[in-house]
Amino acid sequence: MQSHQFSGVIRLDRKGETLLEYGYGLAQRALNLPNTPQTQFGIASGTKTLTALVIISLIAEGKFKLQSRVRALLSSDLPFIADEVTIEHLLSHRSGIGDYLDENDDPDLNDYLMPVPVHRLVNTLDYLPLLDAKPMKFSPGEQFAYCNSGFVVLALIAERCTGLSFANLVRQRVTEPAGMSHTAFLRSDELPALAALGYLSDPQTDRTNVLHLPVRGSGDGGIYSTAGDIHRLWDALLLGRIVDKGWVDEMLRPRSTFASGGGYGLGLWHGAEGRYWMMGADAGVGFASGVLPAQDFRLTLLSNVTEGTDAVFRDLSKRLLAEVN
Repeated sequence: MQSHQFSGVIRLDRKGETLLEYGYGLAQRALNLPNTPQTQFGIASGTKTLTALVIISLIAEGKFKLQSRVRALLSSDLPFIADEVTIEHLLSHRSGIGDYLDENDDPDLNDYLMPVPVHRLVNTLDYLPLLDAKPMKFSPGEQFAYCNSGFVVLALIAERCTGLSFANLVRQRVTEPAGMSHTAFLRSDELPALAALGYLSDPQTDRTNVLHLPVRGSGDGGIYSTAGDIHRLWDALLLGRIVDKGWVDEMLRPRSTFASGGGYGLGLWHGAEGRYWMMGADAGVGFASGVLPAQDFRLTLLSNVTEGTDAVFRDLSKRLLAEVN
């Protein structure tokens, strides 16, 4: 943790027993408040797994299908999206639609990357100007290309089909069934006392990320959570308490495989060694949480700085695999 300058919380469970849960660094530097297991952290793109669960739950109810055409669900909005794009394409990052924040270009997350003032991004509809007029990059289903816009479109579709805000849909369909009482879409400009401020990488300042991210997230990112809640999510997901196990298997089935041996299903990543995980990174945010099913390990790291989380997660995963093998 020290060598990677990690600031956040780590939790490790095996077979239902918590082996380690510990905080490092400060949640609010000016007040010298430490990170603790009760601290809420942004999880950035870890939100996409919860979005996928909302969408799968709506599919299970018959609102639409995996193969439903997105155009039919959007009416006249976002006309650039090709007629062939399906819900499954969006969930698996195989849609080919243009991205309002293209992480495939390897941006510096500490830059001001948002194309509009972040205070304007409060509700899913506020993202429409960012999504509009982005040309298709390739034919739907042709290849994998990580796409934030696709998951905002999924949130928009979920709202259109239910008449509810996406934040309420996540609460009703995911966090409440999973018992995740400390997980929600929080506004970055009015964080509660238990939430960590996200800090930029500049060692000369204690500047936060409040001007770098949407003031409130949507389907592609922005939820705050705790290590305990993330492990409750894994338990509820794998036990079929959010969607039934048949749909869980469908989410876990890879739609893309990579040279590394890993892959991507519907809102979840796969590792070559049989694990699957969620992850996210933004300015002042680092998140990774994974399961080693054969050994029943659950490992989660949440951080209020960008750097360190991936390196620590990879190192600890390798150590755990070596330990059980």
